[in-house]
Amino acid sequence: MIWYPYQQMKTMKDPYRIVDAQGVWLYTEDNRMIDSVSSWWSVIHGYRHPVLTRAIQSQAEHFSHVMLGGLTHEPVQKLSDRLEQWLPGDLNYCFFSDSGSVAVEVALKMALQYYVNRGEKNRTRVLSLTHAYHGDTFRAMEVGDDEDYHFILEAYGPSPHVLHIPTEIPALEKAFELCHEDLNCMIVEPLLQGAGGMRMYDLSFLKQARELCDQYGVLLIFDEVATGFGRTGHRFVADQVQPDILVLGKALTGGYLGHAVTVANRKVYEGFYDDDPDKALMHGPTFMGNALACSVALASIELFEQEDYLSKIRQIEAITRRELQGFADPRVREVRIMGGCVCMEVRDRAVLDGYQQFAYEHGVFSRPFLNCLYAMVPYIITEGELVQVLDTMKAWFRR
Repeated sequence: MIWYPYQQMKTMKDPYRIVDAQGVWLYTEDNRMIDSVSSWWSVIHGYRHPVLTRAIQSQAEHFSHVMLGGLTHEPVQKLSDRLEQWLPGDLNYCFFSDSGSVAVEVALKMALQYYVNRGEKNRTRVLSLTHAYHGDTFRAMEVGDDEDYHFILEAYGPSPHVLHIPTEIPALEKAFELCHEDLNCMIVEPLLQGAGGMRMYDLSFLKQARELCDQYGVLLIFDEVATGFGRTGHRFVADQVQPDILVLGKALTGGYLGHAVTVANRKVYEGFYDDDPDKALMHGPTFMGNALACSVALASIELFEQEDYLSKIRQIEAITRRELQGFADPRVREVRIMGGCVCMEVRDRAVLDGYQQFAYEHGVFSRPFLNCLYAMVPYIITEGELVQVLDTMKAWFRR
């Protein structure tokens, strides 16, 4: 029996059974629907893309996986080199893993051990944001701040190792003033907080965070598992403000295989580079650097560059703003748009009850959560397909 995610199994409705997929379309036995959420924001090139499919098939003819413990291979070397060349500044040191949550765990472990290696064992606290979501493994949950997902941590009580603040500069400055001696890192979802409610904030907050981290010697981590690869309208938010550690996942492989990477700058890497074996990073996911995942990630990056996906994302944002201009409903608290993301936040989450089936009947797959009706579409979507998604969202409030 399948145990489904984020569901009360006793009361859940039957999921839609997918028998095929092509482009932005998901097919059931009797319907087709546009995937308006890109399979949890990962399938940026759509389904069954021939370039990505060939990349996997070609690598599988040689081997699908070998461990990175004592071994290496060309796909992981090429992907590491490509990311070193592609990412800003000196974000050059790639530690691969198999999911975004694990990659966040690696980043937090790096930050803590960086200071332990320096003899600063008092730096045990992490500065995070209210409404943060960084994954469902335990340390990722601890730095998160969403009771809807992580209420289980109430069993432990408030963590003494994490301080949460709102995305307000006065709160940021006060936290550093009071706690900087205890902090090893600050972790953020830059510009767009995804699962915590599609909350959007200004770049000025990140710029100030960078300055304060530099001033007080604290590492800055960007969790761009959801925001990376253009979702905010920037290729990476790290192109605008450079962190010390960058976490990527989801769209890294175009959504074709689970894979993630934690990328450190030179300062962090050199904090582990030593003759002392005890200063090594003792972490090693079995499927890190998986050859199939690395091969498809390389192909995905090439598509992103060659087909000018940032222009596609600008067009998605422009069409979304045009189609939603003037839209209002008393049940909607706010409409937020950024890059390839749109969110209608409703005042009462009960307003969204039944929307998923309504969307299905209108040829759209949607999965509202909390009080958010949102879309994060594949970047290959046509104008007509995008308008269909947006019209379906508006039609729900006009019934």
